[in-house]
Amino acid sequence: MKKPRPPWLLVLAVLALHLLLGREVQRIHEGWVSEGPPPMAPRMQVEFVREMVLQAPPMTVRTLPPPPKRVVKAEAALAAPEPASVPEPLALPSTPEPVAQAPSAPAEEAPVPVAQAASAAPGDEPGPEWPLSTRLTYVLTGNYRGPVHGEAQVEWLRKGSDYQVHLDVNVGPSFAPFITRRMSSQGQLTPEGIAPQRYDEETRFIVGDGRRASVFFLPTEVQLASGVRQPAQRGAQDSASQFVQLTWLFLTGRAVLEPGRVVSFPLVLPNRQYPQWDYEVIGEEWVETGTGWVPAWHLKPRGSTKGDDMTAEVWLAPGMQYLPVRLVIRQDASTYVDLMLKSAPLQAAPESTNDIPRRLSP
Repeated sequence: MKKPRPPWLLVLAVLALHLLLGREVQRIHEGWVSEGPPPMAPRMQVEFVREMVLQAPPMTVRTLPPPPKRVVKAEAALAAPEPASVPEPLALPSTPEPVAQAPSAPAEEAPVPVAQAASAAPGDEPGPEWPLSTRLTYVLTGNYRGPVHGEAQVEWLRKGSDYQVHLDVNVGPSFAPFITRRMSSQGQLTPEGIAPQRYDEETRFIVGDGRRASVFFLPTEVQLASGVRQPAQRGAQDSASQFVQLTWLFLTGRAVLEPGRVVSFPLVLPNRQYPQWDYEVIGEEWVETGTGWVPAWHLKPRGSTKGDDMTAEVWLAPGMQYLPVRLVIRQDASTYVDLMLKSAPLQAAPESTNDIPRRLSP
């Protein structure tokens, strides 16, 4: 006959089992936390085959005076002929037939909401109003605890109704930047413009840990980087998609470019939503890019931000399909980066005959 085991042995066995289970649960939880959100879809593979040529835009009023002249020192003026020191504006082709212009309205008119825009392309497939896949490269200057220099790149990628926007910023030398930031948006092209599904922002430093934030656009909610869910706003854009949405609005004539006009849409940043984000059209200006002087419309955000949210001024060039030739991204008065177009944008070949650019009526 076996001798019965003391009850305390059974208690120790149960405690040991609970301890092992607790450690396993903690390990799994730590794994989830360290892994963070699921990875983004792979970057679309696009072959850029040609440089974009400055074109006569479908709708524009060319009232700008000639571009300004550079200030040249006397020694330089003697060493080189004067024309070499005065950049010429890029030549435009002959002006096409006039296109019906949207009726003008007073500057104090209510902002133009994106959600009320009508579609210019039948069905769900994107039409020729969407730019082909395009890569833009920029020279970076600015201030972050002192003057900074670097480079940046924007890629607008699309296949069918799927899109991606990637903004890569490198502060410091290209071989070892001090700070790198990637802002990526992916989603769908719809009759009401861009519909983001996910936004990712990753910042890395040459020393120390980096930061990553993700925003998810769900059918009826938006999940912020903190995990908090809030009701979704119709027509909302993220930090990267907003610039292409502006391009689409002006390229198709859904929004009128006129000093004093305001264009509005909801904006979702990693930490909060802004139900109405306003861009005021300041006016048309000459922008000195790496390809020469380019006329562009200057848009500036109105209102104030919260916390460390950043704002961006943008210059959209009608002759380059209203793509941004300059961006000034600010965190505060003394922290900003200024991105100036370095070279002619590169574009992919059309996917189909529907992608061949043509002039559109508003």
